[in-house]
Amino acid sequence: MTKYSLETKLLVVHAYLNGVESLRDTAQKYNVSYTMLQKWVARSRESGTLAAQEGYTNYSLEFKMDVLNCIEKTGASIEEATLIYNIPSSSTVWTWKYLLETQGIDALKSKEKGRPSMKKESSKKQAVERSEEALLAEIERLRMENAYLKKLNALVQEERKSQSVKKRK
Repeated sequence: MTKYSLETKLLVVHAYLNGVESLRDTAQKYNVSYTMLQKWVARSRESGTLAAQEGYTNYSLEFKMDVLNCIEKTGASIEEATLIYNIPSSSTVWTWKYLLETQGIDALKSKEKGRPSMKKESSKKQAVERSEEALLAEIERLRMENAYLKKLNALVQEERKSQSVKKRK
């Protein structure tokens, strides 16, 4: 889909509204899509020329629910709701409606952008989690492990000595 500048949109809409040509003729004259011109004209009539300004907007959960409740209560079409609430694309409202029907209201909440933080837990939090008793138990376990390894090493040394004495005879 071609993106049109704000100046182009305003020029074409004003040309249609102030001229005597049809929508189709105006669209061909300015080399824009007929359906896009229809939407621009409808939006211009509904909420003025500033409606042609489109940009990324992060809609709140409350706003999304207001739009969907308006469609439900008044029986307005999705296209009418996009005009009333000045939403640039009707596909946005279609998506909201689909998400609400299939996944529930939690799916309409805004998601956090970007990657999660890689920061490690603070040392204070770790210190609180490791109680004094846990630390003493770990020390005891390490002492037992150390003693076991010393005994094992002594046995291996003793066995090597006894094998070397047997070989000399």
